[in-house]
Amino acid sequence: MPKLHQYDYLFAIGTIFAFLDAWNIGANDVANSFATSVASRSLTMKQAMMIATCMEFTGSMTVGARVADTIRTKIISTGLFTKDPAVLMLAMVCAVVGSSIYLTIATKLSMPVSTTHSIMGGVIGAGIAAVGVHGINWGWNGVSQVFAAWAIAPGIAGAFGSIIFLITKFGVMRRSNPAKKAIMTVPVYFFLTSALLALLIVWKGGSAKIKLKDPEVAGVIVGTGGVVALLISVFFVPYLWRRIVAGDWQLKWYHVFQGPLLLRRGEVPPMPADHVGIQNYYRGHLTREELQAKRAREGHSDDVEAHPTDGPDEKNVSSSDVAAVPESTSKDLLFTPTSARPVGPWYNPAVAFWITKRVLLRGVEVDVVGMQSKRDFLSGDLEEMHATGEQFNNEAEYTFSFLQVLTAATSSFTHGANDVANAIGPYTTIYFIWSSGTLKNKVPVPDWILAFGGAAIVIGLWTYGYNIMKALGNKITLHSPSRGFSMELGSAITVIMATRLKLPISTTQCICGATVGVGLCNGTWRTINWRMVAWIYFGWIITLPVAGLISGCLMGIILNAPHWTPKK
Repeated sequence: MPKLHQYDYLFAIGTIFAFLDAWNIGANDVANSFATSVASRSLTMKQAMMIATCMEFTGSMTVGARVADTIRTKIISTGLFTKDPAVLMLAMVCAVVGSSIYLTIATKLSMPVSTTHSIMGGVIGAGIAAVGVHGINWGWNGVSQVFAAWAIAPGIAGAFGSIIFLITKFGVMRRSNPAKKAIMTVPVYFFLTSALLALLIVWKGGSAKIKLKDPEVAGVIVGTGGVVALLISVFFVPYLWRRIVAGDWQLKWYHVFQGPLLLRRGEVPPMPADHVGIQNYYRGHLTREELQAKRAREGHSDDVEAHPTDGPDEKNVSSSDVAAVPESTSKDLLFTPTSARPVGPWYNPAVAFWITKRVLLRGVEVDVVGMQSKRDFLSGDLEEMHATGEQFNNEAEYTFSFLQVLTAATSSFTHGANDVANAIGPYTTIYFIWSSGTLKNKVPVPDWILAFGGAAIVIGLWTYGYNIMKALGNKITLHSPSRGFSMELGSAITVIMATRLKLPISTTQCICGATVGVGLCNGTWRTINWRMVAWIYFGWIITLPVAGLISGCLMGIILNAPHWTPKK
């Protein structure tokens, strides 16, 4: 029986809006992280969502509690509410209401914003309305530390991403026989990425409180990376060698388990004309020479406004790309399920099943890459921007597509570990005060709350994540598996460092910073869509004050509302 049973309605409201807040984290934050993987064609939408489902939920359950404590206790001086904990409970309810309302609007407008900024703004706004400016912990152990992380995180992620990509670019992609060089580097990159994931779990980051001494921690991390690298060398490298170098088009995914035996397969028969081999990761993107030839042929000048286009040259776009679909039908193809709506009322079992499938799986059927090719004011001249990017060997890119799957999984795990705190941190305070009637600075986060937040994040990605993905990826800079791998690994390293230090940084800022850093490695500032970058930064700037204003006004109105007791 809860101690504050009279505030059941506050707990119910907090539960609803905490779920909405976590749903928006999935639809906004997770989506902008996976936009890189989908834009580079390393992952399909279905694959991205399946990986996110497993890794986000696992990261939330195993590591999420560590950062949740920062959001819950370091922003507002909780000692001010000792005499009346219910006021702090109300403040946290207003915080998640303000945050979730703002995030819902931003997600609807396809604005990738920082959900960390949003909940921080909500907590600060409600705190100021409740106890004044002096009640907020503005010092280095509170808000200032988080502000500093927001300012530094994009730069650090950009630096890590650019370093990784430059090593890849000059050490692999520009060398002779880049595909062979890429295969040789696969065990090294797998070692690095798997070791980082082990680092996040073991290096004082897990809620399971794994107690190991520093030498033991180092041994576990290196050992995990070594075992993964060994397995990759024994089983996966022969598969890649046979697939790429030998050109064995008959290989299936399950042949990877044969390991070295694959090298003893016989000669490769001629590939049928209708067989599709390694995909072209740059299809739809023109080189500088192709773009100049196209515009000269069409009589186009460099005036973008005078000669608008809807996307890439149709001759370079596969039949699955929306850019090749007439405008009158592209929208229908993007948003219409594969089967038509059955005839009948909504409560008919067949119709109800169709509606449920449309609501839950609609996002899977969206061609995000095609939507990223659509021209608008923020996109500018996409063809010109993409033409500044160097196009590398497709077989080498194919190798890095597998690496990007691993980095995408790592990024998703670190996101679940870091950003689940945005929703469940305040909600944990709501639940604890409601159930116990007391207030403590250090409270363990229950597993069911971690599961609640992780599940809501996954649902948000599946149902509405495409609305953010369509505004990112190739609309910022040219993407490919080698670039996407560098972006995601650079972002993951930054998030891991922040989780270790218990800093709830913005994963949005990390992936955007890494994207810009890798894009600039093309050697020109024109390779970046600065309009989109400016739009993203504008969203970051307004997030905290807007969310704070909503929650602060709500908190102030409730606290200062007139109270009337009817006469008996």
